[in-house]
Amino acid sequence: MAPRIAAADPSIAGLVLLAADAQPMHEAVVRVARHLAALAPSPGADEAVAALTRQAALVAGSDLTPDTPSDLLPLGLSAPYWLDLRAYDPVSTAAGLTCPMLILQGGRDYQVTVADDLTRWQAVLGDRSEAVSRIHQDSNHLFFSGSGRSTPAEYARPGHVEPAMVDDIATWLARR
Repeated sequence: MAPRIAAADPSIAGLVLLAADAQPMHEAVVRVARHLAALAPSPGADEAVAALTRQAALVAGSDLTPDTPSDLLPLGLSAPYWLDLRAYDPVSTAAGLTCPMLILQGGRDYQVTVADDLTRWQAVLGDRSEAVSRIHQDSNHLFFSGSGRSTPAEYARPGHVEPAMVDDIATWLARR
């Protein structure tokens, strides 16, 4: 939501975007569900992915109205929420901003990924000197360092944000 907020308030001097979504959320939900199903394959996991896929298709389609029941939609969120989110493109909104931006991404993040999200930010903002992006290869979605395939179990373990990520933010802010 940071680009949307900055577009509404021109006094905002800059944005630091951490694991910033670019892929529409209804598509990302399906991608994450597939990742989780691959971690623990089962018929129930396959059914959950299929249900989310159907729900995401409803969000993307022309049949979605403000009155569509929430139980037919991903995560049980309301139709007005999905209609608003569907109409909002954070990358395009950011492209219209003139403020500097720092975009940080975890290389092991399965919720917001380099391939599905960061590459879009880079494609749209990459030629702008005031828009800098960095990947912290060993970081997950919370910017905790780890190795191997990221899993939800990592979020249950106490950890600390990777110091290099904090340094990136501090250095970027100090230059402003």
